[in-house]
Amino acid sequence: MEIVVFLGGFLALLIFFAYKSKMNKKAKQEKIRKKLNELWGKESDREYNGVEFERIRKYFDALERQGYVDDITWNDLGLDNVFKAMNYTQSSIGEDCLYDRLRRMDFTDDELKEFDRVVDSFYSDKDKCIKYLEHFAQIGRTKSISIYSFIHNLTKLGKRSNTVHYLFIATLISAIALIFLAPPIGVIATIGMVCVNIVQYYKMKGQVESFFYSCGYLTSIIAYAKDIYELDNEEVKVYNDELKELYKELSPIIKNSFLLSSNTVSGSIGEIFLEYARMLFHIDLIKFNSIITRTIEKLDKIDRMYEILGYLESACAVAFYRAHFNEYYGYFAKPEFVEGKKGIVAEEVYHPLLESPVANSISEEKCVLLTGSNASGKSTFLKTIGLNAVLGQTIYTCSAKEFKLKRCKVYSSMSLRDDLENNESYYIVEIKALKRIIDAAKKGEKIICFVDEVLRGTNTVERVSASTEILKSFADGNIFNVLCFAATHDIELTHLLEEWYSNYHFEEQIKDDDVLFNYKLNSGRATSRNAISLLKVMGYDDEIINAARARADKFTATGKY
Repeated sequence: MEIVVFLGGFLALLIFFAYKSKMNKKAKQEKIRKKLNELWGKESDREYNGVEFERIRKYFDALERQGYVDDITWNDLGLDNVFKAMNYTQSSIGEDCLYDRLRRMDFTDDELKEFDRVVDSFYSDKDKCIKYLEHFAQIGRTKSISIYSFIHNLTKLGKRSNTVHYLFIATLISAIALIFLAPPIGVIATIGMVCVNIVQYYKMKGQVESFFYSCGYLTSIIAYAKDIYELDNEEVKVYNDELKELYKELSPIIKNSFLLSSNTVSGSIGEIFLEYARMLFHIDLIKFNSIITRTIEKLDKIDRMYEILGYLESACAVAFYRAHFNEYYGYFAKPEFVEGKKGIVAEEVYHPLLESPVANSISEEKCVLLTGSNASGKSTFLKTIGLNAVLGQTIYTCSAKEFKLKRCKVYSSMSLRDDLENNESYYIVEIKALKRIIDAAKKGEKIICFVDEVLRGTNTVERVSASTEILKSFADGNIFNVLCFAATHDIELTHLLEEWYSNYHFEEQIKDDDVLFNYKLNSGRATSRNAISLLKVMGYDDEIINAARARADKFTATGKY
């Protein structure tokens, strides 16, 4: 009777903990669903630390992409912040693949249109999109560990034999059996083997424990892939079917994967029992070795599953991003890639990170030279066009009403600085940045490039002379296939380059000792000179201002200071 009561109580505890776990999981899912519903149409509120960002880019680095947005251009255009704004993903897989997609410039037109089709299927069905992200949230994120890198590092351990563990188990069982034949010896032998097994367990686990988390995440990926391909979505059937086949091949990896877990702080009696079983019979180490062996054998299948899951979650994130564009800015566009002459058409294009951006339009077949005072909008316009050239060719989404461009690589030389680590001045850094664009053009690449204040790191005479020849070479279709957007304060360039560059400018007004910018793009070169007037607005003495004006007027009249 006492045994029956004990077993009944034990069973009740197991049922209680199982019910509690199920309710906790349900509550977590409802919380995620509510948050995602609230996030639709808004900018992503995901927070990061430096370590996380290093981890996110490791998938991109590991794949060693050939055609990609390089680090200079990525930083010049502020693409870290653009990535953050569109990162609605809920798992490490999704954000790894979204980051990788945003840096790749080698997608074919067909690949982009297929991605657009998948994105549209999620954009047109908010509930379906959220359902997918709920499942990806179950996989979850890591903080500093790149799961992709760790999965590949698992293979470096090599196939591992379980023979030694089976010997420890057999010896312990033999010692226990000896109790029934020779109790005193059996008890001593059992205690001895218990101690040996526990000591060896912690010794062996200590050598591989850092890989256990990766194994746990890998098994979660495979397990939740089943939930994802079972979602009813005819639009992505081709991907679901492939996930299903991959799951069949990889499911042996997750069989009995619960043996790897260890969470005694939960208070679960079953988990406490398993923890003792792990120490005595090394069952988690045996399972770990089994996972390593199968991972090595099926690594290409694991990579493909990772890629498909990341593709689907990236599409969900871009669907959210389009909803944000439409809700906050009122519109977005899908790019149109044109053949033939180099050129660009951008209607009502805006910077996707500004709270209240001013939209501008441009239709141009020549290279573009921008003039205007500081803070008038030149750099922002360059970045706006550059960002949309990237977004159009990666996520097939532009912050514009219309965006037409020839397929091309995107390069920039804008927000440069001295390289103190390599003892290089600003000028050296700048000419190296420009040289990389020239080198790419020499290889026959189709390029759109953005240059802000070309060669600002040297004197006026040499700056104007060298800038003229460099920018002229970009515009000469007989030499390079480059569409260049350049911003400058050197009005001389607008005359020296007018055969090859169309002039545009931004302007401002000085009114009631205040500076007013409208950030609207205007045709032609800048004709106003407001730099000295800006000194007055900022409170400089009249003596300095009047002397500066007199010196400027003298140079205009005589060509001498």
